[in-house]
Amino acid sequence: MNFTERLKTLPATHHLAALQLLDAHGAVLATIENRPGQTGSLAVYAALAAMHGGRITPEAAALGLDWYAEHTADARTHPGKHPNIDRLLVWAQGSVSYAVRPVPAASA
Repeated sequence: MNFTERLKTLPATHHLAALQLLDAHGAVLATIENRPGQTGSLAVYAALAAMHGGRITPEAAALGLDWYAEHTADARTHPGKHPNIDRLLVWAQGSVSYAVRPVPAASA
């Protein structure tokens, strides 16, 4: 399944403004915003966190790499081009889990 097809299977993220990825001390390592160019990553990370108790574990990171499909190969070939995938490449090889803090979208 390619990335576009995978996104159609993931839960909606319209209720989120962003996701914050946290280290072991609660410091924000990265923020994935619900905006063009990041909505796919927001959906991937949100679904992974939902499946893994609100965390991105090494196992979750490995699954995320499968979900990114063709983009994972491109990220391996061009480090830095896909920072959200680059992060998963590193995390999948480690033993640390990272907390995910949802940032709710403002009510209309």
